[in-house]
Amino acid sequence: MRFEWFICLRYLKAKRKQSFISLISLISVAGVMVGVTALIVVLAVMTGFTSEFRNKILGINSHVVVQDLGGVLTDYPRAAAAIGKVPGVVGLTPYIYSQAMLTGGAGGTGVVLRGLDPASAVSVLDIDRYMMAGTIAALGEGNQNSGVPGIILGKELANQLQVTVGDRVKLISAAGPLTPMGVLPRIKACQVAGVFDTGMYEYDSSLAYVNLTTAQEFLDLGSAVHGIEIKVADIDTAAEVADRIEQALGPGYLAKDWMRMNRNIFSALKLEKTALSVIMALVVLVAAFNIVSTLIMVVMEKTKDIAILKSMGATSGSIMRIFMYEGLVIGLTGTVLGIAGGLTLCEILSRYQFIKLPEVYPISTLPVKVLPLDVGLIAFAAVLITFLATLYPSRQAAKIDPAVALRYE
Repeated sequence: MRFEWFICLRYLKAKRKQSFISLISLISVAGVMVGVTALIVVLAVMTGFTSEFRNKILGINSHVVVQDLGGVLTDYPRAAAAIGKVPGVVGLTPYIYSQAMLTGGAGGTGVVLRGLDPASAVSVLDIDRYMMAGTIAALGEGNQNSGVPGIILGKELANQLQVTVGDRVKLISAAGPLTPMGVLPRIKACQVAGVFDTGMYEYDSSLAYVNLTTAQEFLDLGSAVHGIEIKVADIDTAAEVADRIEQALGPGYLAKDWMRMNRNIFSALKLEKTALSVIMALVVLVAAFNIVSTLIMVVMEKTKDIAILKSMGATSGSIMRIFMYEGLVIGLTGTVLGIAGGLTLCEILSRYQFIKLPEVYPISTLPVKVLPLDVGLIAFAAVLITFLATLYPSRQAAKIDPAVALRYE
């Protein structure tokens, strides 16, 4: 063992005349531990919230949406064939998107009407995961069994209309045919084939799904669709896949990835995560100041020892390393304990989920997701801050003149 480490450990273990210094050392360790624990838990919660929020959005929406700049996509088979050859694409389905009025037993309300193909939609969207009753396949079965097309409603929308599976509702569109009496609205009867619950009020209170053929007939689109929804192998590469799709289709098409369509939401979540990280890092910074004060007091207490060591041949660099090692031991101990405490607390929160969130959030329990990269960055930042805190007191110790320190001894 190098003598610097030997002296450092002796200083940490020895009983000092001033027990107050030992107390400050323990407070410094506790401060670093609390700061690291808080950082790990905060980042895990924010990462979990962002991940759950993203999963809910991508459960209802696709990773990439392709649209024709002309408004409707009339040559869907050709575009689908070209998109299917793009690397990274694992599924695609046509869609129709429009606004309509929906009436039921308790009146009517405006809805966002989405037409989809039940056969191919399951390879792109995860709506079945949120179904409370029925399945997406029921949209196609309605035409065969009862002659009335099926419709899937959000939970809040179904509650508002006071309808359930099997009830009849009416779709109304103001964009109807022009007659001598003016524009007549289009009206189509549908049967509720399912109810879904995403936990997000915006979706559950406004979305209604019908079969693609039903939407085309209702909106008089013929064989045209409004666009193509695409699922990619890696959601983090959705932007690159969207660029490749635009190149494959040529001019006249627009491909938008999920981050581009929800940029404001995820930018706000990222900013909030960064702000909370900075705030929690201040706890570690406060602990670093405690380390500075601890080392300064140790230097003052060990002035005679330092002078003797230098008289025996110890260099200024060796004296400096002794106190740097002492500060690093305090910082590393607090960091290790903080990581252990943070991971333990995250495991408890994730396993037992005893913290319930209000209904205003799209998630019922506190989500926790620990990323190894976040833990590594937190540990590195904590050790770096504590190391920087040792520089000033260590330099002051190295500057002690043995002749001055031992003059009156």
